[in-house]
Amino acid sequence: MYAIFEAFDSLNDFMSAGGMVLWLIAFLALFMWALILERIWYFNSGHKNFMKPLVKKWNDISDHSSWKASQIKDKLRSEAKEEINKHMSLIQTCVALAPLFGLLGTVTGMIEVFQVMAFSGGGDARAMAGGVSKATLPTMAGMVVALSGVFASIYLNSASTRHESNLDEIIKREF
Repeated sequence: MYAIFEAFDSLNDFMSAGGMVLWLIAFLALFMWALILERIWYFNSGHKNFMKPLVKKWNDISDHSSWKASQIKDKLRSEAKEEINKHMSLIQTCVALAPLFGLLGTVTGMIEVFQVMAFSGGGDARAMAGGVSKATLPTMAGMVVALSGVFASIYLNSASTRHESNLDEIIKREF
C-alpha cells in the first residue's frame, strides 16, 4: 500500500513541476489511449461480431447478380470500411497535438523564467530553475505521448489494412 501512495506522490510532484500544460498533455494522452485501446479491442474481437449481420444481410438476398444486389454489396462494404477506420483520424490528430501541447508548455515555462528574471533582477537561480523545469517537462511529455501514439497508430493502420483486405476476400467469396 505504501508503494501505491509513493507512486501517486511522485506523480503529483512531476505534474506540479511541469505546470498546468502538463495536465493538458495527460488528459490528451488518456483520451488518445482510450481510443487506441478501443480500436485494438475492435480489431481483436469486435470486428467479427460486426461482420456477422452484414454477411447475413447479403445471404438473405436471393438474387446476387442484379443491379440492386450490387448496390447493396457496395453499401455493406462501405459500412464495414467505415467501422474499420472509425476513430483513426482522431487518434492521428491527438498524435499531432501532443508535441504542440509540449511546445505550449515550453513557451509558458520560458515566460515564467523571463518573469522571474525581470522581477528578481536575474539573481534568483532556484526560481529560474523551476521555470526551466516547467519549460522542459511538458516538451518531454508531449514527445513521449506523440511517439507512443505514432507506434500505436502504425499498428492500427496495419490492422486496418489487414481487415480491409480480409473484407475484400469475404466480399469476393460471400458477395
